[in-house]
Amino acid sequence: MDKQKADVIINEYIKKIYGFAVKKSFSYDEAEELAADIVKEVYLSLRSADEIPNPDGYVWRISEHVYSKYVASKKRHKGVSIDGLALPFYDEYSFENSDEDILRLRREIAFLSEKRREIVYLFYYESRSISYIAQKTSLSEGTVKWHLNKARNELKEGFNMERRIGKLGLNPVKYTGMGHGGSPADGKGPEYYIGNRLEINICYSVYFEPKTKEEIAEELGITPVYIEDKIDYLEKNGFLVPTSGGKYTTYVCFRPETYSLEAIEARQKKQLEAALMLAEKYVPMVREAIKDMTDVYIPNGNRELFEAAAIFYAINNKCGINANIDISKYYIKTTHGSDYLVYVNLEQTCSDPEYQPTLEKRNYWSCGDMTRWSDKYPVYSWSVDTKFCTRKGAWQNNLTEDYEYLYEVMSGAIKDDAASKEKFERLRERNFLTEDGKPNIMVVKGTHKEFADKLPSLPEEYKQEFAKFAIESAMIEAKKYPAHMQDLIVSTEIGGFMASFTSIMTLDVLYSTKVFKPLTKEEGTTATLLMFCDILPTE
Repeated sequence: MDKQKADVIINEYIKKIYGFAVKKSFSYDEAEELAADIVKEVYLSLRSADEIPNPDGYVWRISEHVYSKYVASKKRHKGVSIDGLALPFYDEYSFENSDEDILRLRREIAFLSEKRREIVYLFYYESRSISYIAQKTSLSEGTVKWHLNKARNELKEGFNMERRIGKLGLNPVKYTGMGHGGSPADGKGPEYYIGNRLEINICYSVYFEPKTKEEIAEELGITPVYIEDKIDYLEKNGFLVPTSGGKYTTYVCFRPETYSLEAIEARQKKQLEAALMLAEKYVPMVREAIKDMTDVYIPNGNRELFEAAAIFYAINNKCGINANIDISKYYIKTTHGSDYLVYVNLEQTCSDPEYQPTLEKRNYWSCGDMTRWSDKYPVYSWSVDTKFCTRKGAWQNNLTEDYEYLYEVMSGAIKDDAASKEKFERLRERNFLTEDGKPNIMVVKGTHKEFADKLPSLPEEYKQEFAKFAIESAMIEAKKYPAHMQDLIVSTEIGGFMASFTSIMTLDVLYSTKVFKPLTKEEGTTATLLMFCDILPTE
């Protein structure tokens, strides 16, 4: 064949040849090398031929031939071989089957441990000696041989098995919200660590049953290569917990994917009963306990605002039903210093959509108890964000610096000038400081502990009225969770029966029955927020 005709055929097939090489190769460098070899062989064959009646079959046959020689030079023969595991070279001009086998082998190599992948790559792909590999990996030669033998067995087993993509690989879970109970260091809540779908699904994959890295990868439908670093990162920060057999579990609490309107309302009705009891019997005890507290700054002088905050604090911290369960193992401790329980809300479906609730629908959302304390000044704050307040940004926007800046204003350490411009802007942004420079939140002179010690605990006889229901409902709720999470659920469900949800209901009772006057918009800045320090603002 003359040169011009051969050039036409080469130009026609050059992209297809390169695509073939890419599919067969581990890297683009290797693909370019293989493609160059194929083009050279095809061109020389064309020049020596008279006519080519079937250019497709001719080019692909030569391509496969060149490829088979290429892999043989890399310690593979007749397609691909790993220490005795041979994949056949097909003489047909359709390469789908051999492609599939090669892809399966590469997939199985990817499922080897990181160390074995490295050794297999060095030995079979780079043709390195045992002694070289031993030196590079800091292993003995005997250990290198042992890893190669184990890799061979694992590859044979994996190649002959049918790997199945797990449920999460086909339908990953999606989260709708995330919460925590504890201390987020430097503002790093759980979203910082598990804020994307991959991280959430890695944790969820080991939630019901511990898994190895390889099993996690198979469940997610990806190879371990792409998630090993992420798994190590999550383990390092406490979101994955090593167990026996090289497996992982997690103490991240995933809320169930179904919910019952009837069960929710049954609990709310019992909490409403508790709120009515607290309003009648416990609230007067709290008001009596704090009536002699006069070293309190209230922006507009409304004493009820302080009493409402004290009542909320007391219900949250002095009325809990103790489950006597140690839940310390559930606290996730990160490398940044965070130490908290982590909750993840998943997309949910209702199990009883036909149920018609009888209670009026109200807003019981809350964020707190939030506490902030300063290492710089004698300053401590307590707050819970609810429908009663007008504060924005929840815990992420509640900064220790806010209270330090306000203390500096109160103590006269800073003035409203250019040097302190950013501090004053921040305080006004949060409405902690009025435009004319007056503090706009409640300040208690004294320590938080002194305040807490003044408040009475709810008598046991009142707790017992609701303890049986709290325990029974907690046990029912716990059955919706895996066994290793049930202590946490029992403890938090029992302890949380008399908490922010019930506190909000109690204040609803006090406002609706006109025991307290309705809050004004201006009072919303400091509703259920108290700052403790050693001075009060000057009037």
